[in-house]
Parts: sequence; C-alpha cells; structure tokens
Amino acid sequence: MCRDDRCEHSLPATPPATAAEPGTEGVDRRRLLMAAATGVALTLAPVSFTHQRAGAAVTGATPAGDGQETQVVTGHLETGAADFVYLPVRVPAGVQKIAVEYSYDRPAVPAGTPGNSCDIGIFDERGSKLGGKGFRGWSGGFRTSFEIADGEATPGYLPGPVRPGTWHVVLGPYQVAPQGMDYTVRITLTYGRPGPAFTPDFPPERAQGRGRAWYRGDGHLHTVHSDGRRTPAEVAAGARAAGLDFIVSTDHNTSSSHGVWGRYAGDDLLIVTGEEVTTRNGHWLALGLPAGEWIDWRYRSRDDAFGRFARKVRRAGGLVVPAHPYCPYVACQWKFGYDDADLVEVWNGPWTYDDESAVDTWDAMVGEAVRKGGRWIPAMGNSDAHSEPQVIGLPHNVVYADDLTTGAVLSGLRAGRSWIAESRAVQVDFAASGGGRRAGIGGTLTAPADTPIDVRLDVQGVPGGTVRFITDEGQLHQESLPASGSGSVVWRTTTSLAAYVRAEVRHPMADGSPGKGNTMGPALMWGPMAALTNPIFLRRSGS
Repeated sequence: MCRDDRCEHSLPATPPATAAEPGTEGVDRRRLLMAAATGVALTLAPVSFTHQRAGAAVTGATPAGDGQETQVVTGHLETGAADFVYLPVRVPAGVQKIAVEYSYDRPAVPAGTPGNSCDIGIFDERGSKLGGKGFRGWSGGFRTSFEIADGEATPGYLPGPVRPGTWHVVLGPYQVAPQGMDYTVRITLTYGRPGPAFTPDFPPERAQGRGRAWYRGDGHLHTVHSDGRRTPAEVAAGARAAGLDFIVSTDHNTSSSHGVWGRYAGDDLLIVTGEEVTTRNGHWLALGLPAGEWIDWRYRSRDDAFGRFARKVRRAGGLVVPAHPYCPYVACQWKFGYDDADLVEVWNGPWTYDDESAVDTWDAMVGEAVRKGGRWIPAMGNSDAHSEPQVIGLPHNVVYADDLTTGAVLSGLRAGRSWIAESRAVQVDFAASGGGRRAGIGGTLTAPADTPIDVRLDVQGVPGGTVRFITDEGQLHQESLPASGSGSVVWRTTTSLAAYVRAEVRHPMADGSPGKGNTMGPALMWGPMAALTNPIFLRRSGS
C-alpha cells in the first residue's frame, strides 16, 4: 500500500493575511498578495530583515555582526487554497543560519471531510522556478521546523551557504478544512561567520558483485530525510539483514540523503540514489539519479510537465517508475498515463487489492504492446518501507545484471530481466524452450507456429503455493506446489497459442485453499503473491 500520508489536494486560494512580529517593520496590506501566473500558486508580500542596518533593533540579538533576528507571518487560507503558497524572505548579507518554524490550526471537521494539512519547504536566492536551481529542501508535513547552515541542515534540507537575496518559504496546503486554515510562519536568521562547509559523501556506483548474475534489491525506501523514521544507517542494516544486494534511496521530493549514503555502502551493498516525486496527481520514482540531483514535483497532470522531468531523468541514465498507481490516498493515484514510464511498480509492500488492480492494468498494457508491436513496460515491486514494522525487502526485485553496478542494475530493470520476490526465501527460475532455442525472463523465443514450447518454472520457498501461467488469453495453466514449497511446473504451448507467458506464485488463502480462481467473491480471488515474473515473449517465425 502507499506509505505516504498525503491528503486531499487543494484548489485556488484566497488572500492570506500577514503580520510582522512587534518591534519589526509592518507589511503594507495593499501589497499583501501577488498571484502567480500559473493560477495554482500564490506569492505573499515579502518579509524583510533589518539587522544589516547599523543600530537596527532586533529580537534577542545585538545590532552588531552576530546575533539573531526573527520575523513572524500569520495568515488565513480559505477552502480551495492554492497548491503552493510562496513567502519571499529577503535575506541580508552576513547570515550564518536560517531557521523556519510553522504551524496551522486543525479545527474539528465532520466525519468524511478532510481536515487541515500543510507541507513546507524552501528555495534559496537562485529562485523558485519550476525545475530551477534554487531548491534547498522539503519535509512535507513530517516536520514543523528546519534549519539550514553552511555545514549542516535538518534532514530533508541541503546544507550550504545562506547567501543574500530573496529566498522563498513554500507552503503546500494540500488539504484545507471548511473553516479554512490559519497558519503561522516564524523565520529566524542567525548572523555570524559560516561554519565549515559540508562535504557530501555520495555512495559509489559499484559494489563487489558476482559478475553476470541475479541480484536482489529494493527500489523504494524512505528515511528520516523525508517521512521515514529509520536513519540511513538503519535502512542499510535492514537491507543487509534482508539479504539484498542493492537498494535505491527514494525520499520524497528531496536529494538531501544522497550526501550521507556513502558511509553505509560497501562491497556487499550497492546504494543507488533516487527520489520519490510526489505530485498532486500521483507519485513516481526517479531511480538512478546522479548523486545530488533533484527532480521537481510541483505540477499536476493537466500542467503537461511530467514528460519534461521524465526526460530529464532518462537523459541522466535513470528510470521513471509510476509508484503504487492504485493507492487509495489523496494525490497518490496515478493520472499521468504510462507513455513516459520505463517500468511500473505493481507490487508495493504487503499484498493488497491495490496490487491486484495494478497487476491487471499492467498485464493489459503488455497485451496491448504485443498487439501493436510497440514498447512494453516491465513490472517491479518494492517495499516502500518507512518505519517499523514495515519490512525492508517486502517485496523486492531480482534482477539479472552484468555486474553489481548502478548502470548494470538499471539496465536489467529497464529490459525487464527481473522478477519480484516476497523475500529472499523465495527462489524462482523461469524459462521457455523449443525448436532448439531458450529464452528467459524479459527475453523472446522465436519459433514456427506449431513448434512445441515448454514453459518451466522451478520454485522454492512457497509451501502449498499455487503456480499460475498467464498469457495474452489469461490464465492457461495452474498447479499446486507441495507442502515443502519446492517444485517444478512445466506447461506446453506454441507461438500460435501464446504471445507471451508470465508466472505468478501465490500463497494459499487464509483458509488453506489455493483461492477462488476466476470467480467473483468477497475475498481475493487468489492468495497473496509470493513471486511475480516479467513475461517471456513467444514470437512466430516470420511475424
């Protein structure tokens, strides 16, 4: 299931009010609000600081070179607020640290009505333009405060110089109660000499692999750098405990964790940098981003911006993966289509109805690609683990790669040379052979229309499980595994009968039965998934 706690998105906003803290300069209400050209963002009147002027009065500080100065902004958003509300902050020279706190009210709402929820982040003096260079951090609704200094920053934020110019605190009121939302933003500047600069420790792009082999990895994980409660050290330890060879770091809307992963990688664990891009119309994984690279999320499907950022990821050698496309939570369901996707995440965490829907949709897309002779989109599965008791590696991908390197793993995933496992205890070998030829997962076997093709699946680790072979016609073979959980299933077909075949291995239902099969009922038609392969394609000679 979707692990994000994002709630209902919001619409255009009404003018908020601002007020300066007593003792600081007031804000002219006639200049209170400037609407952004997009119509889905609002820009408030700027906040200025006075410390740079000799003799200026400041809060809790001396007017000389060191000290602090604080400004407080309050306001109100009605229901139907903008997607993003920008608060310009004029930062003078000599600032060593910027700190921001925010809060908002949570009035009682009727049952079934969304209450107030608001994200926060910040852009520096380089600007807040979509896809620009000014990004300095995002924590969503997970934190109520953050700090940025030259040598360190709150997780989710990028350390570095606090340079003079206009910064922008950005609020994301993605859910506003019928009563509206009262908010407060408190900005504190600390003056003085900057501390030592932060030196990022990016992970290497190579680990000690086994050459061309199958490698296991979880491509969707969160840490304290977004809304996870595990530290990077704990995530790395969990990956090793799960028997994984690689993981991908995918914190929401930030690259801040990239600079700390190096110390947790090793010969036994490849750590790939990435991001989960959480838009208002669905989430997607940018896997294999260059270390330190950030991908913008501030758009909807109607803005026609997703393709631009998908191409940016792909140009950098990464993969674009719509995540948990049927997640029932607000802003999680996928609305961008799949033309720009490299893979699709069809299995997210413990098996649910959402995953059944995702697999059905994906299977239909595979069939459509075969019919049209076009590009097919492979499937992947990930844990999306945020915190205990969510299990790292439930599920994960088993990828056939030339070596344990970032490039090789991404290439294997892109080509569909992978299958999805519930845990390391599950082992699968899937292949088709006939006419003196053999093809494995993601491959193509070409043979005359009437040549017998034997499809074989060897399984370990699924006691009493059910094996299903599914083609463009649907399920054409089903067989039970013994209580030991190990067995082989062979099914014969031809290239005239099946354009592709993929395998599922299911656990028994809670009552011990193999499942209801192709019937309707209140329960899942099949038991929970234990393993799911990408297809093997069967092509008639001359077609």
